[in-house]
Amino acid sequence: MFDKILIANRGEIACRVIKTARKMGIKTVAIYSDADKQALHVKMADEAVHIGPPPANQSYIVIDKVMDAIRQTGAQAVHPGYGFLSENSKFAEALEAEGVAFVGPPVGAIEAMGDKITSKKIAQEANVSTVPGYMGLIENADEAVKISNQIGYPVMIKASAGGGGKGMRIAWNDEEAREGFQSSKNEAANSFGDDRIFIEKFVTQPRHIEIQVLCDAHGNGIYLNERECSIQRRNQKVVEEAPSPFLDEATRKAMGEQSVALARAVGYASAGTVEFIVDGDKNFYFLEMNTRLQVEHPVTELITGVDLVEQMIRVASGEKLSITQDDVQLNGWAIENRLYAEDPYRGFLPSIGRLTRYRPPAELAGGLLHENGKWQGDAPAGDGIAVRNDTGVYEGGEISMYYDPMIAKLCTWAPTRGAAIEAMRNALDGFEVEGIGHNLPFLSAVMDHAKFISGDMTTAFIEEEYPDGFQGVELASETLRRIAAATAAMHRVAEIRRTRVSGRMDNHERRVGTNWVVTLQGEEFPLKVKADKKGSTIKFADGGKLRVTSDWTPGDQLARVKVGDDLLVLKVGKIPGGFRIRSRGADLKVHVRTPRQTELARLMPEKVAPDTSRLLLCPMPGLIVKVNVEVGQEVQEGQALCTVEAMKMENILRAERTGTVSRINAGAGDSLAVDDVIMEFE
Repeated sequence: MFDKILIANRGEIACRVIKTARKMGIKTVAIYSDADKQALHVKMADEAVHIGPPPANQSYIVIDKVMDAIRQTGAQAVHPGYGFLSENSKFAEALEAEGVAFVGPPVGAIEAMGDKITSKKIAQEANVSTVPGYMGLIENADEAVKISNQIGYPVMIKASAGGGGKGMRIAWNDEEAREGFQSSKNEAANSFGDDRIFIEKFVTQPRHIEIQVLCDAHGNGIYLNERECSIQRRNQKVVEEAPSPFLDEATRKAMGEQSVALARAVGYASAGTVEFIVDGDKNFYFLEMNTRLQVEHPVTELITGVDLVEQMIRVASGEKLSITQDDVQLNGWAIENRLYAEDPYRGFLPSIGRLTRYRPPAELAGGLLHENGKWQGDAPAGDGIAVRNDTGVYEGGEISMYYDPMIAKLCTWAPTRGAAIEAMRNALDGFEVEGIGHNLPFLSAVMDHAKFISGDMTTAFIEEEYPDGFQGVELASETLRRIAAATAAMHRVAEIRRTRVSGRMDNHERRVGTNWVVTLQGEEFPLKVKADKKGSTIKFADGGKLRVTSDWTPGDQLARVKVGDDLLVLKVGKIPGGFRIRSRGADLKVHVRTPRQTELARLMPEKVAPDTSRLLLCPMPGLIVKVNVEVGQEVQEGQALCTVEAMKMENILRAERTGTVSRINAGAGDSLAVDDVIMEFE
């Protein structure tokens, strides 16, 4: 077994690998760029080596710099994580030449299956059903348009060396094929150092289901069931679960056996994932094979009890698999939500800055749960649930514009899918993040969405259910009623604290009063608060009552409130006359006023937002890549105006209506902040 491993990655996956290596008694080496000097993975590792400037193509994916770090530290093996160099055969060859073990598959397997074009050809030769497409190299946008027409729209334009949604575009016509080809090519070059592109038919109404495989160098191979990854945005997974709510045992077995056979055909040895598109009749089609650890691997670990990182390390050291197919269990249900540094209210555009507050929910069950691939006991956690959070950040740390915006993976496990969803709802409500835009409200909305709850979803879920983007959540009246009861009781506690501080009256209870009107989401709830030593009874004007108990005290930013039989987990902020409450994806301004104050508040005019309809504002911190128009030019609705790059993704900004460009304030190469004016219109 190795004594020291270098992790050729950053962020949460580097931290994840360090945890398992530490458990195995293996020392770890981190590498870091200028932007990551204070990063969590650097703090966790036994050693750390600086490798260059912030851009990945000047640091993390420069093979020579990583090799220098290996030589400096004497690392015997390298775990590449995912992304960056994880599927780079030249990197694996460099390690082999240096006599350093690659914690991943052999070079031949990477070349055969890591390359999306080659892998599809091999799958076709092996009589594996594949999606129609063009596997040859595509030289330019004109050829891309020609091929797209031959295949038939819609088509998927993909980076050959891609992954994680980078370098992917869906095109429905010639113009989108032309634009998508160039953007995919640019993103592929920036993210992977390989700008080759291929095109395939985009299958409508698909489900994205993948099989986890695990093979050693001695001819042994198993599959560890499937993961459902259909909740995606811009081809990047957002929510994953294991198992799939759609598959039956026969289909699961067929997909698993086919995946192992494909892996064996290329001499695969390590953890890998075979991805499929599955239609409504459970027909499945090979999509690609990822020759690395997947982002969503924790849900597989939670339902099987197998530590995939440990198994990868053992295979890389030459050990045989200690797990057989008969040992693989399907225990309970696991769900993963990816927490991204992005603003769902601004079209999910990247957000950067300092994490002024970062408090994940408490983890249950102590993280990984395994012993040679077998469960110890009947369930992985007390009280029937487990909570796991794989993260690479900490409170006070910076979210950089140079890397992927994912900052954590929140996972829950429970014996049933319904219980796992409910555990996830409470975990999301209890996750405190401030200082940056984040997608926690959106994730909460998905967990409460009827289609997700039923398991009836496709990869078009977000596009279909949120066609105009995410505008927040409108809570049901009964939920608002419970929040009104909770905040009325909380307001009473805060008012008692305030009167005690003032010292103006001994009988604080009498000064605070009992009659209030709670206003939230456009609804008013007149109510009366009757308190005792154990809590408060809230009586509404319609005669209904709710019992409220909580240990919340003024200043706490998280409140756990029992309202009737329900537990509410509320994120709490103070505003004049009430609270800012965030719960179940909703962001509410809650005012608790006396009846007279409520009457007066109704007379107050609403503040009107400034008119920005004649301005193109930068929707995120980023770099202007290209300006497509010039002063005096008339533009049409939907026309591309400019391209902004942030977090390795190119975003094309388009005209919302017809107009004439009157002024351009930024050009290619300029770095802009959120809401900087890029151009103005007459």
